[in-house]
Formats: sequence, C-alpha cells, structure tokens
Amino acid sequence: MAKKEERDKIDIDFGVGKISFGGLFKGLGNLIDLAAKLSEEEVEKKGEIKGLPKGVRGVYGFSIRTLAGKPVIDTFGNIRETARGPVVEEVREPMVDVFDEEDRILVIAELPGVSEDGIKIEVTGDILNVTASNKDKKYAKEILLPSKVKADSVKTSCRNGILEITLEKER
Repeated sequence: MAKKEERDKIDIDFGVGKISFGGLFKGLGNLIDLAAKLSEEEVEKKGEIKGLPKGVRGVYGFSIRTLAGKPVIDTFGNIRETARGPVVEEVREPMVDVFDEEDRILVIAELPGVSEDGIKIEVTGDILNVTASNKDKKYAKEILLPSKVKADSVKTSCRNGILEITLEKER
C-alpha cells in the first residue's frame, strides 16, 4: 500500500466487522455492507448499568460523515464514559449538523419532545450553546462554529422536534 494511502487509512471496529476508510466511496460501501450484515444478523447491543435509580433510561448513538475526505464521528445521547465506567446523565446531548454556507451558518439539532418555547440559545463569538427542556426531557450542547457569527443575527424555527438555527457570519 502506498504511504499516502496508509496515512489516510482509518479503521473502525463495530464488534462484528471493521470498516476501513481509505477512500470516501470505498468506506461508504463498506459501511453499507456492514449495516446490511448487522440487519441480517439482528445484532443489537444492550446492557445494564448497575447502581442507577430505577427507571433511568440511557440513549447513545453516533453519526458518521465525511469532511474533506476524512470520516468524522459525532456521538449523541446521555451516556458518558468516565474513569469508573459508563454513567447515565439526566441531560442528553442532541444530534447536531452544522452547515458552513457562504455568508451564514446553518445549525440543525434534533430535539424530540421539546417545543420552541422550551429552547434557549446563546451565542458568543464562534460558540453556540443550545439548551432545551420540557417536563420529561433535557438537552444541552455546546457547538464550536466554523467561524465567528453576529450574536444578534440568530433566527430560529422549530417543527416536529427539529430545530433550525441560522446565524450570519461576521465580516
């Protein structure tokens, strides 16, 4: 294998097979094959965390996207790894996508079960903080934006648990 290919190679092991992200399309093909294999074998990871109050539920997931040919793995949920093992927190981290457009930044966050009046947004330079809650669910996420934005330019819309935030870039 060429040195450049070896340097760009990233392996991810899902426990039932590895995916090698040496090339964008090859990696996506491998991911689709692995997803089909998981579906066929009905593989499901479950577990119990001991010592938690009764009725506590944990949510954990990840998304994989490519950025400049490199895979970026983002996690979401309320299960965190600590030195003592996994911990289920009360506040969930929502799944978020950030789109860097010509003169603005678009942020889309999944906040199921929360209405627009339960959402709080704070902007400082290139950091966006989103918190949201209702009586049953709480979400929080600090998002590093690709550039500084105008704090007074925030426009939001929320429908069916999908929050869209549009921010104008500073010039």
